[in-house]
Amino acid sequence: MIDIGVNLTSSQFANEQEEVVSRAREAGVEALILTGTDLAGSRDSAALAARWPGFAFATAGVHPHDAKSVDAATWPALRTLAAQPQVVAIGECGLDYNRDFSPRPVQDAVFDAQLALAAELGMPVFLHCRDAHHRFVEILRPWLSRLPGAVLHCFTGSDAELDECLALGLHIGVTGWICDERRGDDLRRQVARIPAGRLLIETDAPYLVPRDIRPRPKHNEPAFLPHIARVVAACRNETPEALLAHSRAASVALFQLPL
Repeated sequence: MIDIGVNLTSSQFANEQEEVVSRAREAGVEALILTGTDLAGSRDSAALAARWPGFAFATAGVHPHDAKSVDAATWPALRTLAAQPQVVAIGECGLDYNRDFSPRPVQDAVFDAQLALAAELGMPVFLHCRDAHHRFVEILRPWLSRLPGAVLHCFTGSDAELDECLALGLHIGVTGWICDERRGDDLRRQVARIPAGRLLIETDAPYLVPRDIRPRPKHNEPAFLPHIARVVAACRNETPEALLAHSRAASVALFQLPL
């Protein structure tokens, strides 16, 4: 099984990365993709991934929260990072109109520029969208024919939004949100509609602790991916083994992982 979204650079994992990776391996996780959310974090994610070659990989990009930090030096630096063999996607990039930590026009421009970079480099994109679906699709759609693939990570949208994302050919990332008895009802129903080959699984660790794990851990980590996979499989009325087989194959193909 492959965890496509891990924030291993988070301060919650300070001085614990080795143990987190060890526990993930013991749990049967075969690979991690470490998320880059700004230039410094992308550098750190790439450096961490290099410590576990063939097991850890990374994305390089700028989250919409950090779009306001982008300057002219960001783009050549991201291009250089993307050339490293452990970097397998551009992102996390997209739009977040929920918190608006960066002005919306800046988010839009930085998202479009990262899609252009991914198209130039022939790399897939690791996407974020919150409360911005219409504008997100408006910016993304013209680039899709020039991208090798895209995954909308941590999907929590509506039925109509899922339908449009699937029609656009996006992969869908599912997290422990599905384990949340307060907010996960829609996702538990929707996940059965995602075709095999387009469904990827992730923890988004250390965030989104699966709320049905007991005793409840202090933070999320990749070792909990099997638990999330079991819940996803049950919602899809398929065996965990079947889910893990097709989600693994889809992850390997999308990110061109050497596994």
